[in-house]
Amino acid sequence: MISKFASVLGLAFLATACASTSVQNGSQTAAADNANEDEATYTAPAKPETPEFTRVDNPYHAEIFEGSTRQERDRRAILAMRGEYRVDFNFEETVKLAPGYERRDDKVTGGWETVFVISETPTEIVLQHILVTPGGHVVKHWRQDWIFEAEERFEFAADQTWALQKIDPDLTRGAWTQCVYEVSDAPRYCGTGEWQHELGASTWTSDFTWRPLPRREYTIRDDYNALGAINRHTITPSGWTHEQDNVKSVRDGAVVEANLVREFGFNDYYNIEGFDFQPAYEYWDRTEPFWAHVRAAWDKRLWTGEALELTTEVDGMPIIEGTFELAEQMPEISDAEQVEAIESLLNEWTRPVGLPVAAR
Repeated sequence: MISKFASVLGLAFLATACASTSVQNGSQTAAADNANEDEATYTAPAKPETPEFTRVDNPYHAEIFEGSTRQERDRRAILAMRGEYRVDFNFEETVKLAPGYERRDDKVTGGWETVFVISETPTEIVLQHILVTPGGHVVKHWRQDWIFEAEERFEFAADQTWALQKIDPDLTRGAWTQCVYEVSDAPRYCGTGEWQHELGASTWTSDFTWRPLPRREYTIRDDYNALGAINRHTITPSGWTHEQDNVKSVRDGAVVEANLVREFGFNDYYNIEGFDFQPAYEYWDRTEPFWAHVRAAWDKRLWTGEALELTTEVDGMPIIEGTFELAEQMPEISDAEQVEAIESLLNEWTRPVGLPVAAR
């Protein structure tokens, strides 16, 4: 069962125990503050024992190449990201682009994460990530939605603002659009690209798109306000990887005023056995209907054609805290009460806005 502390602080709890341990069967010692790119800064108490686990093969890897069509192979590659993982997260600043810029320290962390399918059709797949600490605490993590030949997507148009955009037909033809969401199911970014299945590897590469600062950055710095990125997901025999070719930029609305530095991110998800993910499944069994209502509430705000602004600070904590606290009340509150509370929360902390053409 998720702790009240984790419920209220969300990702801040992740920094407590998810990866502040030596990695079994590996070489790194992590000082946890990151998962994917949404980590928090927190001083952890005494760390728990490193749990036992065994690395195993990705059970879905071989099935990808049995697909009779390219679209089916694509689907199988996306579905091959489901499973139970030890995850290592690595971010390294590389090319200095601004005069006098000094590279910041690398960020090397990790955690234990299960990824499972919320829904799937021939053209849409939704994957939910949930973190589990060695002590059995649970943090609902990021979500990735995949849409085949999507006609539109939301884009990070200005600080705390997302706008719906049409996708170039030439870009989306035969391609999948991935949209990534925060722990509260608030938007982060989308990207569009094709899967390539060659020589036993399946790789998806996105186009270049923008996103807000990750939690690992805005908690400690304020010298830039947007992250441009190309993402690559590769399905491997031992799990899957997420590579990020990032550029840290200063934007005024959608106008780039300066680029500070490039960054390479490498997140390595490898399949494991022996770690107890049961608390994650118990949490999801109890709260899944609530989070379905949350997704629906966001969808009707994001996909209306109007730009959407979050009126919280960049950390989004009022929405994170609000949704996580409501999830803790499951299943004691009725569906109608859940919907009313979610609507009230999002009405308080989001609003539709008009944007100039250049920002859309």
